[in-house]
Amino acid sequence: MRNSRRSASAASPARERGVLRSVTNALAVLEAFSVERPELGVTELSHALGLGKSTVHRLLASLGARGYVRRNPQTERYSLGLKAFEVGSRATGRGGLRDAVAPSLQRLTAATKETVHLGILDDWDVVYIDKIESHQPLQMFSRVGRRAPLHCTALGKALVAFQPDDVLERFLRRRFKGYTPATLTDPRELRRELERVRAQGWALDDEEFAVGLRCIAAPLRDHTRAVVASLGMAGPAVRVADDRVSRLAALVRDVAAEASAALGATGSP
Repeated sequence: MRNSRRSASAASPARERGVLRSVTNALAVLEAFSVERPELGVTELSHALGLGKSTVHRLLASLGARGYVRRNPQTERYSLGLKAFEVGSRATGRGGLRDAVAPSLQRLTAATKETVHLGILDDWDVVYIDKIESHQPLQMFSRVGRRAPLHCTALGKALVAFQPDDVLERFLRRRFKGYTPATLTDPRELRRELERVRAQGWALDDEEFAVGLRCIAAPLRDHTRAVVASLGMAGPAVRVADDRVSRLAALVRDVAAEASAALGATGSP
């Protein structure tokens, strides 16, 4: 059965003149990941593609060395890496995530006069993929490509709170580092915080990652209604004061809904 399955799946295009089987199989591995199946194991890939486990191991090792896949050391399963996103973003041109969301980022920074970010989930981090700097005298240090923890950043909480339950449970089993006295490191407290984020549709980093810094973020959805990114603003606590948080949160949610619509999402945020 395996030989017939193999000949009908990943390797079959390799019979065409000039097509390299190894490249075809590597691309088939990448294409096996989806929104519904963001993590896959070697056995699953072997069965799905009709390839031997040793072949899948070698393909994953090669793709991992170039950053196209990432291995989760806890589950020994694989997911797409940032390199796949980077190459995909180049291919999508003006339809890419950053280009689609750029007008919303510009609207948010114009309305708040603060630094704004766009972030995506990668492993258990949020990665900043776009940023517009504030012209205010006090600013948040950040850069595109930088990683930050999920549990104590607004962008991170806005991403992880809307993940499938099994992903959320795995996340809450991790050890959480304290960065400031306000960082939530108790999984029970963090669970309650993420439930609140889900209910209200936005997240607050209340000096949890850096003392004196407050951030507000909301999730972005694509045409499948999956949360694919988060968008937010960051500023010093003296400017993002208690009496402004609710109004700024409503603004961030509105802008995130606008950005989600640009990504093809329909329905309520």
